[in-house]
Amino acid sequence: MEKREFARRRKRLMDSVDSGAIIIQPNAPERIRNRDVHYPFRPDSDFYYLSGFPEPESVVVLVPGRPQGEYLLFCREKDPEAETWHGRRAGLEGACEEYGANDAFPITDMDDILPGLLENKERIYYTMGRYADFDQRLVSWLNRVTSKGRTGVHAPDQFVSLGHILHEMRLFKSSQELKAMRRSASIAAEAHQRAMAITRPGMREYQVEAEILNCFMHNGARSAAYPSIVGGGANSCILHYTENDATLKDGDLLLIDAGAEYDSYASDVTRTFPVSGEFSEMQKLAYDVVLEAQAAAIAEVRTGNSWNEPHDAAVEVITRGLIDLGILKGRLRKLIDAEAYRPYYMHKTGHWLGMDVHDVGDYKVADDWRVFEPGMVTTVEPGLYFAASLKDLPQQWWNIGIRIEDDVLVTETGHEVLTKEAPKTIEDVESVMQKARAA
Repeated sequence: MEKREFARRRKRLMDSVDSGAIIIQPNAPERIRNRDVHYPFRPDSDFYYLSGFPEPESVVVLVPGRPQGEYLLFCREKDPEAETWHGRRAGLEGACEEYGANDAFPITDMDDILPGLLENKERIYYTMGRYADFDQRLVSWLNRVTSKGRTGVHAPDQFVSLGHILHEMRLFKSSQELKAMRRSASIAAEAHQRAMAITRPGMREYQVEAEILNCFMHNGARSAAYPSIVGGGANSCILHYTENDATLKDGDLLLIDAGAEYDSYASDVTRTFPVSGEFSEMQKLAYDVVLEAQAAAIAEVRTGNSWNEPHDAAVEVITRGLIDLGILKGRLRKLIDAEAYRPYYMHKTGHWLGMDVHDVGDYKVADDWRVFEPGMVTTVEPGLYFAASLKDLPQQWWNIGIRIEDDVLVTETGHEVLTKEAPKTIEDVESVMQKARAA
């Protein structure tokens, strides 16, 4: 992402707040995995959206109208010994030269400097509740400023949720963001095609996952956007299955929900395919229902439609399909109204996508479903899950779990399927798998 992209975001944010404002956005803390081992660090999405700064122990402060410079970054100083052990730091000079800060201060001096920045401000734009330790520090700084009232200094008397404004900005993707998302989508599509090509009966689910992660990293996506779901047979009916340790069996379906994170932007793709390389007749019947439901839902992703219209379209196709399969009995509209489909399809058809896989942005505005506008990106992911535990489900359907998911951009004229490179018709899936076996 280019430096000017982050500068543009900061300016847009500062232009949207009231006068007398100070904006504070801390980074995520490092987290312990076990004993003295940390999880790989990933910046807070809101923090990174404004700064592009990748290091922990850092805070963005924006002070609109500050004569000395509006963008302040608190971060770690250069430290040769610490950098020998744990890697390079940008330091205060790098924060300004490489990341565009007007001023940079040591993170260790924040308790001394930040209270002064709060003086005589009218309101603080900050998201309370995300980082409890930082909440407490901010309240203590505010109390220090309040205690100076007799000297003529006044403290901000309003807290305004920064998340509400910032998340509205993040909902609409810029050309730079879409470039990263298209690349993330392409990497994920290649990984799913690779998974289809290498899967064989007798493999373990984690061996397929390893191929996916290898494809991600080989193409510059250093991590998955979320823990990959690789579920064969009965595991395909568990929505967020992540154990990924079972043996794949001939005759079972394999459901893979895996997306890459590229330049801090997520893709989110699900494909379902036969371990043997060829769908059974029952699997084909169920798969065609889900594929038709997805096509109907994607067709509703366009400017002017509401966010829930793709879901409504998918539900209608799924319910009709369940009637045709003999699993539901009754009139279509009554079954939809009664949500008779929910034992087999229990989730929504999509969610916003961006820096976070379940990205920020309101789904409703004033109790009405949000209307699609150009620049929004949503997933479209209907499914059918025939768990063996479902009451009165004929055995011929047991352990058939199917989800098909793509990432879809709303455009001026309709939509763009970002993940279209991942095979999903029965013919295309079987062709990929059979060609790999013949090679």
